[in-house]
Amino acid sequence: MSSRALNPRRKTNNSIVNAVRGIGAKWVRGLDRTYDVARMRDVLREALTSKQSGPKIIVASSECMLNKQRRVRPLFNAAVAKGKRMVKERFGVDEDICTGDHACVRLSGCPSLSLKVLDDPLRDDPVAAIDNSCVGCGNCGEVSEAAALCPSFYRADVIYNPNVFDRALARMRGAAIGWLQRRRDAQRIVFSA
Repeated sequence: MSSRALNPRRKTNNSIVNAVRGIGAKWVRGLDRTYDVARMRDVLREALTSKQSGPKIIVASSECMLNKQRRVRPLFNAAVAKGKRMVKERFGVDEDICTGDHACVRLSGCPSLSLKVLDDPLRDDPVAAIDNSCVGCGNCGEVSEAAALCPSFYRADVIYNPNVFDRALARMRGAAIGWLQRRRDAQRIVFSA
């Protein structure tokens, strides 16, 4: 009954929130994006601290990211093949900043988050890593922000079929970053053997 699919044989797209209110519940909250961890945390906190008597009902419904990717990926690939400018979000973990406490892996439960052992002899704990099975839901970064875990998560936008503005912006960014890296290398102390 609550399916958002169009079905000519039955009435769909009925709101569960309205149905729950219809049977007498007073405190009802609906969340359409359960991957918004900060919003989910706030609603749970509100439910636990509310002075309202009676049951507190949270209706959390959003599309599974794996199903969404199965639906969106063919459309995305077709648009790229036609030469349309498309942007795909990718997430990663900066190995230099990651502390190796693995709280992001424990809290998010994402199958794309794994552990990676570094070759650095001074760091004995493995760090978090995001593999290529990432669907770009952003849950790992939101969990780390909501729980104030670590700043090691980053988002990168991969641009397919970039336009002139994208190419010019990439050249300017590359020049600025290259200048900063050369300046840092010039100030670094070099020990020779």
